[in-house]
Amino acid sequence: MRALQLVSDRKLELVTLPDPDAPGAGEVQIRVKALALNHIDVWGWRGMAFAKRKMPLVVGAEAAGEIVALGADVRGLKVGQTVAMYGAMTCGHCKNCLKGRDNLCENVGGVLGFHIDGFARDIINMPERLVIPAPEGVSFEDAACAGITFSTVEHMLFDNAKLEKGETVLVHAGGSGIGSAAIRLAKDVGATVITTVVLGADHVINYREERFEHMVRKITKKVGVDVVFEHVGADTWNGSLLSMKPGGRLVTCGSTSGVSVNMNLMQLFQRQYHILGSFGATIRNVADGLQKMGRGVLPVIDSVVALENFNEGLERLESRKVFGKIVVRF
Repeated sequence: MRALQLVSDRKLELVTLPDPDAPGAGEVQIRVKALALNHIDVWGWRGMAFAKRKMPLVVGAEAAGEIVALGADVRGLKVGQTVAMYGAMTCGHCKNCLKGRDNLCENVGGVLGFHIDGFARDIINMPERLVIPAPEGVSFEDAACAGITFSTVEHMLFDNAKLEKGETVLVHAGGSGIGSAAIRLAKDVGATVITTVVLGADHVINYREERFEHMVRKITKKVGVDVVFEHVGADTWNGSLLSMKPGGRLVTCGSTSGVSVNMNLMQLFQRQYHILGSFGATIRNVADGLQKMGRGVLPVIDSVVALENFNEGLERLESRKVFGKIVVRF
């Protein structure tokens, strides 16, 4: 089978590896059909792994494919199904895994494509519990955006920020993969969306010409927003706080512009803000995202590239010359 390996920092090689064995008990064998690129792929490519890893390493952290074989004792899946795969090798038996809090697994074996071999290969065997079926009609390209992109947004907006119909949310970097997904998923529940790009949002701010926090106050008639979807970091943090109404919720999963900020603590407690950290997602979040795709809430696909052009996709993502998701098709 083909596999795309990271052999050193910023150096990828397309190689031929032996096909995997037949799936064991409780496993399914999947022919990978599409990968979605994420900043975690860029970090790994740059050499920013925060744990020990061995090279060569098969890359790819978010993917979808087709089941081609079942191991013994697999009951909930069938050959021919389109599936998305959960991107962390969780244990399945610790307290958090048993409670469905997979992203807090106490014995996680690593993130695929970052710490351990990932999805950029023709065939992979996976534990049944980490494989999530897509509704009929969902394409491989769309399903490939479920394992990280849609699930991260589901966990941020609905598990953590508890966004509801009729509320107002400010989405930063709305042209990014998770930003564009956040706009569509927030609109799907009936929220009013303010963002910095045009993508079906209710209000658009040109952040190059206008201070977004001033425009948010103007748009909301000085009330502020209920929720801020924050993943930029230092550049937008304090403006995000100024954009919220008293008791508002800020949920964050990233810090691409910097990891350190200075905060006004009096502002924090007087206005009773809720600041929520959100990391990864649960298997249920992946399933919920796929179900929404099945009824037409789809990811924004910037472009589809061949496996051989994976490197070019990473370079575009790194330079931020992207609107939505870059998907790699097998």
